[in-house]
Parts: sequence; C-alpha cells; structure tokens
Amino acid sequence: MLRGVDWRVDVGERWVILGPNGAGKTTLLQVAGARLWPTAGTVEILGARLGTVDVRTLRPRVALVSGAVTRQLRADVLARDVVASGRYGALETWWNRYTEEDWEKADALLALGGVADVGDRPFGVISEGERQQVLLARALMSNPELLLLDEPFAGLDLGARERLLLRLADLAADLSNPPIVLVTHHCEEIPPGFTHGGLVSDGELVASGRLPEVVSSALVSACFGIDVTVGRTDGRWWSRAT
Repeated sequence: MLRGVDWRVDVGERWVILGPNGAGKTTLLQVAGARLWPTAGTVEILGARLGTVDVRTLRPRVALVSGAVTRQLRADVLARDVVASGRYGALETWWNRYTEEDWEKADALLALGGVADVGDRPFGVISEGERQQVLLARALMSNPELLLLDEPFAGLDLGARERLLLRLADLAADLSNPPIVLVTHHCEEIPPGFTHGGLVSDGELVASGRLPEVVSSALVSACFGIDVTVGRTDGRWWSRAT
C-alpha cells in the first residue's frame, strides 16, 4: 500500500524508480498508468484527474510495458501482430483495421529494437530478450504521451539486458519522445540519459529528484536495508555491498 506520495513527472524527464521487492513500485506505476485508483489524495495524468475523466480515453495515451501485458497475449500470435495491435491498445489485430503505414511502422520499430527477424514468429517461442523488445515496440506503436516500464529487465541474460539498455538510452536521448518511467531493482539497469530517480521503501517515496542526488550510497543503502556503495563509471551506474 502506498501512502504520502507526492510526485511529479514533467515533459522531457526520464525517471528510474528503485526499491526492494514489495515496496510498492509496481503499485505506483499502476496508479500512474490509470490502472489503479488511490483511496485518498488526487492523481493527475496528462492533465486529467482520476475520478473526473473517462479512463477509456486516458489509458490509450499511456503505454505500459509489464508482465501483466505479457500474460494477456496469446502465445501463438505473431510478434509483428503483437506490435501492430499496440496501435489501438488491443490484444489481437482482428479487432481493428490497420493501414499499410501501420504495418510499416511496426516493422520499423522491430528493426530499431534489433529484432526485425522475429516478426513472423509466434510471440510465445521467441526469447525473453526478444519478447521485451517486441513489447517495447508495441508500446511505442500508439505514439504514447507517457511511457511506463515495469521491470523490463527481469529474466534477461547479459546480452539481452545490454541491448535493451542501449535501446532505452536511445529513446531517452531523443527529446521528442514522451516522459519515461522505469521500475527496476538494480542500479546497473539505469540507462544512460535518464535524468531523475525515486526510491520507494515500505509504500513510501522516500527520495526523489535529480538522479545523482537520489542514487547515492547513503540513500540506496537506507532504501534497501543493506550497506552498499553506489557509483557511476562512463555514464553507467553500479552498486556493490560494503
């Protein structure tokens, strides 16, 4: 359960939310994506206040990449169809009509993610790294105004993690892209170019602000309940127990 959260994400910002398991990170993202409602306080998303807006018109403006989306997709749907279906936030392409431009965009997004060759393969048989690239392409298909990523690095091997990091770094560097919020457990998974950070512990946002001010040894140690040293080398963050 979240409590006492006071948080704002502005245009051009790229946020990483860190914290231990069960701290409330995913819940925070679900609220930011208009998938959950707070029991107290107010939430405004893209200028609309929850409780006063039809979320069916709000949710398509916010792209969410999460395990929940993966579980809703049929394993035998082609990866290219998974991407294209993001145009309307659907789970199957037969629900809507798609133009040639839509299919070209889906192919281009797969290519940008380095997975152009998986388009004609079933989503359920591609690797976990390829699957995350497909889900990211799907999220971008609708030209979202806010991009939320819930633990996209979970289960990835070293190569897949680094490829996804590079893709997110490219997205972060392009200021025409929407604000990004990434939830992760590890400092090593903070992409270059991210600007802000938040630490969540026991349902509270215990620190938030510019990334170098938040991702410090003292604050991260207090958040995770273990003494760690945090640093940055050549634009990449790292941490280790002390």
